[in-house]
Amino acid sequence: MITLTQLTLRRGPKVVLQGATLQLNPGEKVGLVGRNGAGKSSLFALLTGRLHADAGDFAIPARWRLAEVEQHMPETDQPATDFVLDGDTRLQEANAALAAAEAADDGHAIGEAHAVLGEVGAFDAKPRAQALMLGLGFKLAQLDAPVNSFSGGWRMRLQLARALMCPSDLLLLDEPTNHLDLDALVWLEAWLQRYEGTMLVISHDREFLDAITKVTVHLEDCALTRYGGNYSSFESMRAERLSQQSAAYSKQQDKVAQLQRFIDRFKAKASKAKQAQSRVKALERMEKIAPVLTAADFAFEFKEPGNLPNPMLAMSEMVCGYRQDDGSEVAIVRDVSKSVQPGQRIGILGANGQGKSTLVKTLAGALPALGGGVTEGKGLAIGYFAQQEMDVLTPESGPMEHMVRLAKKVSPGAREQELRNFLGQFRFTGDMVHQAVGSLSGGEKARLVLAMIVWQRPNLLLLDEPTNHLDLATREALSLALNEFEGTVMLVSHDRALLREVCDEFWLVTRGGVEPFDGDLDDYQKWLLEQSREATREATRAAQPPKPAPAAKKAAAPGAAPRPGAGKLKSELDGIERKLAAAIAWRDSLGEQMAEPGLDHLRLAELGSELGAIGAEIDGLEARWLALSEQLEAAR
Repeated sequence: MITLTQLTLRRGPKVVLQGATLQLNPGEKVGLVGRNGAGKSSLFALLTGRLHADAGDFAIPARWRLAEVEQHMPETDQPATDFVLDGDTRLQEANAALAAAEAADDGHAIGEAHAVLGEVGAFDAKPRAQALMLGLGFKLAQLDAPVNSFSGGWRMRLQLARALMCPSDLLLLDEPTNHLDLDALVWLEAWLQRYEGTMLVISHDREFLDAITKVTVHLEDCALTRYGGNYSSFESMRAERLSQQSAAYSKQQDKVAQLQRFIDRFKAKASKAKQAQSRVKALERMEKIAPVLTAADFAFEFKEPGNLPNPMLAMSEMVCGYRQDDGSEVAIVRDVSKSVQPGQRIGILGANGQGKSTLVKTLAGALPALGGGVTEGKGLAIGYFAQQEMDVLTPESGPMEHMVRLAKKVSPGAREQELRNFLGQFRFTGDMVHQAVGSLSGGEKARLVLAMIVWQRPNLLLLDEPTNHLDLATREALSLALNEFEGTVMLVSHDRALLREVCDEFWLVTRGGVEPFDGDLDDYQKWLLEQSREATREATRAAQPPKPAPAAKKAAAPGAAPRPGAGKLKSELDGIERKLAAAIAWRDSLGEQMAEPGLDHLRLAELGSELGAIGAEIDGLEARWLALSEQLEAAR
């Protein structure tokens, strides 16, 4: 087990833990929560040995093998599958032992090394690695692409796959969902639920934590508090504790009453539609934990819109996509004819790569429509949160410079002190208002973008993954602010809790178009899994090599006859082709099965073993087919 006893931990001059005591048992799956800057990553550094306790005792089993997601961006031209395979430390050690034994020409050691390779699963390591990659959203054609050919988000998925590939006793995951779409997130949940070791997870995604953890450790005021239960249980227990603290409770009453008024108002007018009722349930959860939400040290609100055009937007046969460097156009979403009304709360759903961000960028004006048109209502004011915050920020400028430029456009009379006070509401204080944005953390950049949106007083919010770098407290503040916002919201997010709390209707971006989705998020997750299976089947069929064509027959010269044995060769060749077709079909079937969520490690190993065997058989059959084809050609 892992034990901390009266432990003090510093990171530079900052005290992260003071007299902290904690015990984690083998096999426990733990969510580590606390506000940004509280020291969660420092605790991970203690567990990995990068930091050492300044006082007190820390113990972790010496034989435990540890895996974590590296936070740096990999820069290598190594094939993606090989990069993931290198995460299997036992396999790498066994390969190194074999290489050493062969270099020493030690027959006994070579035999032992081969035995160890069998024990660590060398025979099915490659298919296991590729199954992880397929589950995280990679296509078959990408499995052997160079690592540095992928974008930053996809390289971080490779880092995640590499960590999962490592056979570990302790798995540390720091914001593992940040670069995942909802389909990959659902797969990851299923994988982690089957993980048998001890696991610590830092995440801003409440539903993700609820699905995979059974213990919650709260880091606050340099102390660690253990709660038995997932994140929702922790919230309820903490809310009860806070409500019993009369001094804090009395100060929260005005905020609690404001939240209660909004919840009552929405519940009174909510329709019976499944999506609306799902939102009612999400708001009831907020009602129960009101003391926790109102005790947070960060809160903000969107200003009341000056007007609400009707409609906000009208799309007519709109085509979304982008233009390549050579001027050619790539259309991703076509023929969108929809309108957006005041007060709508639209969640935009769709599997990875279908065009959700492209649609939002087009509506925000960041990309021009390739066809059709978008008509904006009179007085429309858009607040756009880009998935990549730096798309709307200037790296060398500070928060104050951003606000000054913005104020000149939308409120020329604003004074610098007014802007400074406003930035203070978003935790930008003192010299921090002049710190270059490029040096800010992901969460700080996200808060600055939110501040800029609030200042503009929008009536339509277009939000593309706004919670990617937000801690749980800031995410909750965003949810509260969006629920009190009187304008229209269009939201793309992998954060299911935010979607449930904010949205009461959904659009689905799929098959090159946009259509309404009549179910709730639970229905959508089922739909996603089925789409993922079908996409894997289609990709596998597309990647299947064409059936080898028999050599073309040449016309025999007059009086010539086939050489002896040609008929026998042709018969054997036909048999090889039938076996090859069957073997390829079975290999493809095994690949589909390995990509499905819910497989336990034993079944995955069995499938991997079969896949390795069938791959070797295909190689042998293809080699025999080529040899027979040459012999038959010569015989003819």
